[in-house]
Amino acid sequence: MAPERESTRERTPAGATAATRSRTLRLDQPRPPRRRFLPEWDPEAFGRLSERIARFLGTGRFIVWMTVVIILWVVWNIAAPAHLRFDNYPFIFLTLMLSLQASYAAPLILLAQNRQDDRDRVNLEQDRKQNERSIADTEYLTREIAALRMGLGEVATRDWIRSEVQDLIKELEDGRRHDGHVVFPAERSERSPGRDTDDR
Repeated sequence: MAPERESTRERTPAGATAATRSRTLRLDQPRPPRRRFLPEWDPEAFGRLSERIARFLGTGRFIVWMTVVIILWVVWNIAAPAHLRFDNYPFIFLTLMLSLQASYAAPLILLAQNRQDDRDRVNLEQDRKQNERSIADTEYLTREIAALRMGLGEVATRDWIRSEVQDLIKELEDGRRHDGHVVFPAERSERSPGRDTDDR
């Protein structure tokens, strides 16, 4: 039994476990950069360039310049001497150039529209949050105003105090007329008719 264990130990080299550990990815170290065969570019810069081109393609200036180029192309290939012409009558090269321009223009316009849609979505989200905050503020102010109205309903106003004082003055004047001397309403309410007759 002992010789077999020694033979297995001799088969596995001492550094094999270290080599397998180094091949596995460790979480405490960054991954090594991979080789990329495709060129890298900044998507934000590319998007800005596509928007600039799409804006130019949507202007009247581009249509005028494209019309001028096509007219010069056709006139040159019809009226120029035969050895200077580069695109004869069916104008196949012109058709190729226009189709190439259209094949690049369409994706650029779509990319610019997608970026505009993203901006609109962000703006709509911000507007929605602002509207929610405004609604919450309005509801809070409505509750506060309702609480103030309820509180003011229980507060004695100046007109109410004035009317109460006027009623007291009238009662005092009426008491003077009947008795000949001033009797306050509190004293009048404390006196009962039976006591008045007893006192007499």
